[in-house]
Amino acid sequence: MLLELRIENLLLIERAELRLGDGLTAITGETGAGKTVLAHALDLLLGGKARSGIVRPGAAEAYVEGVFELPPGLLERPELADLRERIGDPGEVVLARRVGAEGRTRAFVQGRSAAAADLSELGRALVAFFGQHEHRKLTVASAQLELLDGFCGAELLSARAELAGTHARVRELAGELEALRERSGARDRDLDLLDFELGEIDELGPTVEEEEALLAERGRLRQLDGLTAAAAGGAEALTGESGVGVAAMLAESESLAGAVAGADPELDALAERLAGLRIEAEDLGAELRRYMDTLEAEPGRLEEVEERLELYDRLKRKHGGSVDAVIEHAERCRAERERLEGAEVAIERAEAALGEAEAERARLAGEVTAARTEAAPRLAERVREELGALAMESAAFEVHLEPRDAIGPTGAERAEFMLAPNPGVPAAPLRDAASGGELSRVMLALMTVAGAGASGTLVFDEVDAGVGGQTARAVGERLRALGVERQVLCITHLPQIAALAERHFRIEKSAADELALASVEALDGDEVVAELCRMLGAEASDAGARRHAEELLAAA
Repeated sequence: MLLELRIENLLLIERAELRLGDGLTAITGETGAGKTVLAHALDLLLGGKARSGIVRPGAAEAYVEGVFELPPGLLERPELADLRERIGDPGEVVLARRVGAEGRTRAFVQGRSAAAADLSELGRALVAFFGQHEHRKLTVASAQLELLDGFCGAELLSARAELAGTHARVRELAGELEALRERSGARDRDLDLLDFELGEIDELGPTVEEEEALLAERGRLRQLDGLTAAAAGGAEALTGESGVGVAAMLAESESLAGAVAGADPELDALAERLAGLRIEAEDLGAELRRYMDTLEAEPGRLEEVEERLELYDRLKRKHGGSVDAVIEHAERCRAERERLEGAEVAIERAEAALGEAEAERARLAGEVTAARTEAAPRLAERVREELGALAMESAAFEVHLEPRDAIGPTGAERAEFMLAPNPGVPAAPLRDAASGGELSRVMLALMTVAGAGASGTLVFDEVDAGVGGQTARAVGERLRALGVERQVLCITHLPQIAALAERHFRIEKSAADELALASVEALDGDEVVAELCRMLGAEASDAGARRHAEELLAAA
């Protein structure tokens, strides 16, 4: 139940505070005085979107706060588990919303920052709000189905949520299967391309080590003549075949030194060095000749190396610029080829998964259909009872279920509400059969039976639109009857309804300054009589109007 409502700088209202209670509360005022500001304030508290320009001109922000009495166990619901962890389980909860002049909004629960979704989750459990144009929604098939499902209860709503999830899964699997089939259509072409690219790479068998070796070999082969000449020249200088090389000259010098060995120790030491030079010269000459032997290349070897390196360069240009990139590309090609070769298996698996999901969807849709089929006549009977209490005793009301072409997220059928306002007239779709006043009463009947759920507070914003006279009295009686078990707030223009209220608030607009202001005042006693006179179109001093107003109150 809503205990207190505070509003600051919202549209015409600078500051207002309403202390509410159970039963029926009427909110009245002249047209344009700002009654619907209260409805908008409640909508903000319930997580609704803040429309532009709602902050009172000249103010930095608007603020709305509501104090609600929580029914026992409400926060035990699974969808409110996160909220319960943050605020515990108090007996009362304070919801608040700030709206900056620039349009930014902030939400609060128990003084702590929260998301608008938190207000929405909690608000839906606390308040059922029916706007002044709510009856127009009744002509929409989806809204009629929502009402029927709400009447069916939590079990069907749970099954419907599961159905919606399964339907989404079916669509996802169908999309995946279609994509697999499209890829399968191009499978042979893609496999041919992969085989060609892998064939090129596998034929070469590239490695980083081989490329480095080939580059070194090419550099050597390109300088083969110069390398041979250098080695031959060095070998000839050291150990020339004509016997005039450095080694021979050193040997002759060594022989001369040997002839006088022992004559002078200093020469003996120099002779040893001379012998070492001879030996080194002979060894170096032999090494140079052996090196020359290795320089004898096979005919055409340079061309072979050049061709192989050209293959390396071509693959690197195609696949990333390095041998490592070529090898990585080959691995990706092998993985893709394996995937494509398994495409038929993947399609079979996707078809099986889709079939299972469709079967599950059909099962859930069947359960939903059975529940709706069983509930539709009960809903129609309950609505007819309510219409009888709303001065439409002779009206016929039916709920028809029409099959859809295919199962959708809400099931395999749509609902159509049929109404015959008068005897002898065949029932027709609600959008064609009901006047504005009749729609308002049908809406009230439906909301009473199916739309309010477990909410402890019902808010009606001009639900009496289009009705008057005894019908208005009947609507008021129904609202008051609802107020026996719940809190009912009704924004109304009709004195017949206002007279039945246990509490009465008046919204009055003043334009003494350049900026209009609206104030909210609780009425009691003679103030209620005066307000009813105004609603009857007379002054409070009008004796006839006062008598009529007092009669309305007495009859209540």
